Amino acid sequence: MIARTRAERGLRFLVAVAALLLVLPGVAAATLTIQFTGTPASWAKSTGHDALWLGHAWVDGRKDAADVKALAVRLRKTGIKDVYVHSGPFDVDGTLSPTKYPKAQNFLKWWRAELPKVRVSAWLGQKVDGALDLDDPAARQRVLDGVGAVMALGFDGVHYDFEPLGDDDTDFLDLLTRTRPIVGDGLISTSTPQIEPFPLTRPVVRTVIGHDKYWSPAYFREVVARTDQVAIMTYDSFLPSELLYGGHVVRQGSLALELVPKEKTVLLGAPAYHDHGAVWSDAAESVATAAEGARLALTSYGRHRERFGLALYVDYAATADDWAEYDRAWYRR
Repeated sequence: MIARTRAERGLRFLVAVAALLLVLPGVAAATLTIQFTGTPASWAKSTGHDALWLGHAWVDGRKDAADVKALAVRLRKTGIKDVYVHSGPFDVDGTLSPTKYPKAQNFLKWWRAELPKVRVSAWLGQKVDGALDLDDPAARQRVLDGVGAVMALGFDGVHYDFEPLGDDDTDFLDLLTRTRPIVGDGLISTSTPQIEPFPLTRPVVRTVIGHDKYWSPAYFREVVARTDQVAIMTYDSFLPSELLYGGHVVRQGSLALELVPKEKTVLLGAPAYHDHGAVWSDAAESVATAAEGARLALTSYGRHRERFGLALYVDYAATADDWAEYDRAWYRR
């Protein structure tokens, strides 16, 4: 009788879990759709703390002074304060060879002549699922040696991008902590996965795709504590509609605004590229929708936030339409 009762309880539990898993996506979709409604406040727009990821061509010799001058003409009409120029990746043992950025000093010289108020960080990273092992202390030390080398060239900071980083990765926290003495008063910035939008989202999605797509709020806060700036990769959501993607950006922005202290900068990634690998993502995600989501998040937050902006990914894929959307939907509102 006891065994039968336990079996019945176990069956009821499994049925309840199955029902919950079926209901949760509908509840989440409805919540995101509702969040992407309303009218953003007129003050909810760029404060001049936006960012742009730049490709590798700027430091490997394919771009020259004329290219920097042309980009500067565009950026002077924006709120871009930071650029992250791809200067890696790290080798799988953590080494960063100077052959990865042979023309970095020329680029920095040209940049400072054109845009002296726009900070330039070295965008450095590597895949960490079968490539670079951040659990290895020697590999982390080689990463830090590479950071020291690029900072010696005159970069204003470092922007890390290790993917996919799991929630509660203490070795990444150690790397961030040990980066501070090297960078000093310079900028420590990092790309981050999305924040877990709803309870149970992280473990369920991890089970499906095999790694963390989301960080818990607690771990996100730990990373924020060790950096000056975080850029949440709010693109590649794989959501099937503009409404859902817009609501997703609102939710990410709302969570981040509560988790990141006002003296630090939080950026929401805006997809200025058009090769998501899924037709529905290409249709759903845009700079304009990300901007609208960011404005609604700020409006919901209810007060001015200076260090909040968009980070556009990426310069070599951005079209004239992407820049027009940024200008119309975010910068000049």
